[in-house]
Order: sequence, then C-alpha cells, then structure tokens
Amino acid sequence: MNHVNIDVISDVVCPWCYLGKARLDQAIANVAGDVLVTVNWRPYQLNPDLPPEGIDHKAHLAAKLGGEAAVERAHEMLTGLGHEDGIAFDFDAVKISPNTLDAHRLLRWALTEGPDAQSEVASLLFKANFEEGRNVGDHAVLLNIAEEAGLDRSVIAALLASDADKDAVSGEIETARDMGVTGVPCFIIDGKYAVMGAQSVDVLTGALNDIAKMKDTSQIN
Repeated sequence: MNHVNIDVISDVVCPWCYLGKARLDQAIANVAGDVLVTVNWRPYQLNPDLPPEGIDHKAHLAAKLGGEAAVERAHEMLTGLGHEDGIAFDFDAVKISPNTLDAHRLLRWALTEGPDAQSEVASLLFKANFEEGRNVGDHAVLLNIAEEAGLDRSVIAALLASDADKDAVSGEIETARDMGVTGVPCFIIDGKYAVMGAQSVDVLTGALNDIAKMKDTSQIN
C-alpha cells in the first residue's frame, strides 16, 4: 500500500476550508485499503491584522463582501453546500471574527500527539466556529477544545499564556505565501502537487489514486 502525505494549508474561520476538510475526509475513506493517507494541518490567516479580541463578525463580512445582501447570498450558498457534505453551518450564531493565531498554535501543539489528534482538533475548531458560534480566538474555548481532543489542559493553558510558537506559526504562513498560496484551502500532496480550493470528493479521490499509481510506476521502474 502506498503512503501519501497531505499538507492542508487552511484557516479555521474559512468556510471553504471546512468544506474542504469534509470532502478530503470522504476522499480518504474512498481510498482506504489502497492508499494510506497522512494529513498535516498547516496555518494560514485570512485576517492576520484582527485584534486578539476579534471584531464584530457581521460588520466585518459586510465590509469585506460588499454589503449585507452579498453576505446573505454567500451564506445561503455555503449552507446548501454544507448540507451536502454533512456540515450544519449556522452563520447567524457566529458573532465574532477572531484572530486565529492562537487556534493555529493549538493545532501545532496537537500534532505532537500525532496527525489523528491534530485532525480532531481541526474538526472541533471548525465545528465550534461555524456550527456552534463559539469564539475560537478565546483561550477558554481553545482549552475546552484541547481537552475534548484529549490534550493536557494544563499544558495547553501554560503554552497559550506564553508566546510559544507565535513566530513559528507566523513563519509557516509567510512560507506558504512565498510559495504562492493566496487562498485556502490548499492541499499539498507529497510536497510536490498542489490542489487549490475546496475541490469535489471525486477530484480529491482521483488525485490520491493518481499519485499512488505514479508511486507504483516509479517503484517498478
């Protein structure tokens, strides 16, 4: 069985990234038994200049998308897409647009427990923000998510209270931008192949199968 690594560059307040995760999870399930897939979550910030406490979500989106009507149209479309992929978007519940630096630090620390733990934290962060309207910039929320994922709450609390890995996370984001990543999600497969955007389950499944077959060919040759 061939092993494929995927680095997912994303932001936890990006609805397309949540859709991308749901579709990637299904694609991985589709190739189970044929391809072993390891997923690592890499940071990106859509709004790096937001204050630590965040800002009003609806006003922020309206300014960004060109008014409340545009926001409503986007949310209606995303809600429909989410329903197809098992995501119960509740945009009315989202009150704060947070700075996501600390959420990305939590994801980084979760990886020390393994890719499965990190993916669990990613799922909980997306769900907290988009389905439960919880502020994923709030340390209390992050600590509850860490604990729910099986991480040591006291260790995470100490890390969040410090500046640990802030520079490392910011450096990873800069590296992604230097690579030409200007939007998320971006799936980097085996460090060679980039799949941009929340592609369909079929496209992601095909990409995993194709890359696994190329590995088979290279090993034969």
